[in-house]
Amino acid sequence: MSTHLIHRGLAKNKFKENTINSFKYCFNKNFGIETDLHCTLDNKIVCFHDFNLKAKFKVNKYISKINYNDLKTISNQFRTPIPLLNELIKISKNKYYLMLEIKPLFSKLNLIKLLKEIKNLKQYSITSFKEKNLIDIYKINKKINLGLLIPSTWSIEKIKKKSKLKHVKFLVLEKKFLSTKKLDKINKEIYYYTVKSKKLFVKYKSKNLIFENL
Repeated sequence: MSTHLIHRGLAKNKFKENTINSFKYCFNKNFGIETDLHCTLDNKIVCFHDFNLKAKFKVNKYISKINYNDLKTISNQFRTPIPLLNELIKISKNKYYLMLEIKPLFSKLNLIKLLKEIKNLKQYSITSFKEKNLIDIYKINKKINLGLLIPSTWSIEKIKKKSKLKHVKFLVLEKKFLSTKKLDKINKEIYYYTVKSKKLFVKYKSKNLIFENL
């Protein structure tokens, strides 16, 4: 059975990405979500996509160099509060799938904190473009469902090679690979991102899709 997840909680255009309101809407529609993780200077794990606040909040500060209370104050001024991971976990009520993408390279301390926060989750996975995050988590706990995010520029041969690694439990590929039949021989689960076309969604709904605004 395929899994369909809403990208950053963007179920509809009216919602802002990675916010409690958008997540709640997705859960009310019985969809799991994909979201992004960063760690603040005071080691709080938050759901936010960008490394820097400039694009969203007009403040040239990196999440990794600001304390959570200051981050909360800035985001509240724009009426777009940045949620903590544990807030997301609380509203999910352990009923909906959470795909958690680690954006930067997490320190071992932050990875341990992350694993502590998700220890009671039943339906989740951790993904990252930064393979070292997956390797380091695998060293701590080999049972965690880890997914490697694949750049669209990679060759099929390189994707196949990475799929054979023990710490890579599944792959997350750009939607351009949806029609690539050579990937069918990979004996691991594959997710595809980000599907924004209803036509494309319907055509490939038998696959694991990360979608938005449909």
